Amino acid sequence: MAPTQGQARDIMWDLLIELGGELVKNTHVNNLTVTLINNVTIALKGADRPQTMRGVSLWFIVLDEYADIKPDVWETILLPALSDLDGTALFIGTPMGRNHFYELYKAAELGDDPDFVAYHYTSYDNPYLKRSTIARAQKSMSSHNFRQEYLASFEALGSALFEEDWVQWAEEPMAIGEWYIAVDPAGFEAHKQKQTKNTRLDETAIVCCQVGPEGWYVGDIIHGRWTLDETVDKIFSAVQKYKPLSVGIEKGIAQQAIISPLQDKMRSTGRFFQIQLLTHGNQKKTDRVMWALQGRFEHGMIKLATGTWNATFLDQLFQFPSPLTHDDLIDALAYIDQLATETYVDYDMDIDTADDWAVEMDDFSGY
Repeated sequence: MAPTQGQARDIMWDLLIELGGELVKNTHVNNLTVTLINNVTIALKGADRPQTMRGVSLWFIVLDEYADIKPDVWETILLPALSDLDGTALFIGTPMGRNHFYELYKAAELGDDPDFVAYHYTSYDNPYLKRSTIARAQKSMSSHNFRQEYLASFEALGSALFEEDWVQWAEEPMAIGEWYIAVDPAGFEAHKQKQTKNTRLDETAIVCCQVGPEGWYVGDIIHGRWTLDETVDKIFSAVQKYKPLSVGIEKGIAQQAIISPLQDKMRSTGRFFQIQLLTHGNQKKTDRVMWALQGRFEHGMIKLATGTWNATFLDQLFQFPSPLTHDDLIDALAYIDQLATETYVDYDMDIDTADDWAVEMDDFSGY
């Protein structure tokens, strides 16, 4: 099944006859059906006329360019047609943003739906496609279209608030700077084994960031959906590792749930740290994130460590502020601007004499 029967014919009819060879018993070009010598029928169908599939029993179905096929065709017609014979299905196609194809793929990739397995191939995996052809396309196409068409990336067309050229990397933390941890909590899983097919659920993001005279160094971003106890443990582990000056948690219902068990864990371990409540300050999220991050990224004031979180973070950064893309990691990083207190110190000052001291500036008097 392709989006239209004409597409199905153009894609598969001649190839189907060629592949069938001596196994083909007869063909019906008007109906686009091929009957094999074991009386199994292969049919080419269009999703624009899904009613032609009602009442049939199927062993196997391929949905080609599934992003262009309405999801209810699968849910209300094709899935029941497979049930009689316990049949299987293959969904293939080029990504077209964050739609039902994306939801299905992510559910399979993350293991949220055990009935599906996800496979991902790019044009570079095609041995019959010349690298020079791909290189020419990359020069002439927008980065968004190239990633979608040649890298099979599920792109949500953003507004280019952040550019790829702005992203800088660093292998080590800065020589001078203090660590801060900002937490943007989401809802909590009811229990550890709970799985969900809803990939649009927010995640908790824990940003570990060093702030110094040279800017910010993002050492790690821990993210996921956890139980309350798991969330507290992950925050506590991050604090033990980075020893921040303070930990900021976004104010709200989730924060209220975290505070009590986090304080209990401090008392039981004898390890205490400062907690600050972070607020959006009556700002729209887009404005707050842009104010905190855009200029810093553009001027090379934010550097990233390499880690497993990079792909998710960059995806959210480049798509922001698309309603089809999560922004949990970006939002949490923006809170570092509110959490961190700049320390104005002359680190090169000679403090060998009693009269030379590095003194913090007073916020109000300025000296």
